[in-house]
Amino acid sequence: MKVAVVGATGLVGTKMLQVLTERNFPVTELLPVASARSVGKEIDFKGKKFKVVSMEDAIAAKPDVALFSAGGGTSLEWAPKFAEAGITVIDNSSAWRMDPAKKLVVPEVNAEVLTKEDKIIANPNCSTIQMVVALQPLHKKYKITRVVVSTYQSVTGTGVKAVEQLMNERKNLEGPMAYKYPIDLNVIPQIDVFLENGYTKEEMKMVNETRKIMQDDSIRLTSTTVRIPVMGGHSESVNVEFENDFDLDEVRQLLSDSPGITLQDNIQEQIYPMPLWAHEKDDVFVGRLRRDESQENTLNMWIVSDNLRKGAATNAVQIAEYLIANNLLS
Repeated sequence: MKVAVVGATGLVGTKMLQVLTERNFPVTELLPVASARSVGKEIDFKGKKFKVVSMEDAIAAKPDVALFSAGGGTSLEWAPKFAEAGITVIDNSSAWRMDPAKKLVVPEVNAEVLTKEDKIIANPNCSTIQMVVALQPLHKKYKITRVVVSTYQSVTGTGVKAVEQLMNERKNLEGPMAYKYPIDLNVIPQIDVFLENGYTKEEMKMVNETRKIMQDDSIRLTSTTVRIPVMGGHSESVNVEFENDFDLDEVRQLLSDSPGITLQDNIQEQIYPMPLWAHEKDDVFVGRLRRDESQENTLNMWIVSDNLRKGAATNAVQIAEYLIANNLLS
């Protein structure tokens, strides 16, 4: 299979190449694509060197699938051109997520919506992906009515510049600032820009994307998204209200039996999800399960996942795997 990775030199693009290797994705020819200044540079993939090519050259090579992680503007301009050439695009930016004509997919939740006609498929926001993987089996069983989520998000979600800012601050070095404020020994309650309603774009992404993926506009959801000085993954405190009552042991069993979830919920041994455990893993880790004692039919849970893997690269590769397994690539 001929595969293009657009944005191959970035944080997520590099992770996509790693995940393709680890999951033995059937790549017979790789087309790494990046900005004009990177064309001609070499990258390593499975022990071989591949030269970075331009967008035009990638389209001319007619790959079967193109994994995009090059930002919204690039995707808006180039994804339709790939699609017009018959190439299936799986896009990691926010460009197409809320487009009613495009599918927004987390394979464990709603892969069945995909068809051969879907030439641009959107990969959801990282913080949304891990949450809906954990919510879906519970929604099926008890019907979710409301969700309150607060996130604790890794600097890797911002990109290389943010990682460098954190490391520079730890070494007391001057350097470029990805954030308005220091991030080391600090917490920044802003991810993306503020909107007119006082929420950030990231917070509203979680609200709108969750409803679209879970195909249920009746779910009421409110979100606070926060950046913390961590690198291994995003963490979320999630309060879930159900229409029907639940049994905690049954909740644990449901989560344990669901694909893509690792349950870490042993408070006697102080075992619970942390970015330390989730780093470089593809599962969504769930723990700290307990009833909300302030109201009926409500559960508290703690959800952690590697935002560069399941939150981005792995989810995109899993979509491609589903398309192959179900003969949906023309």
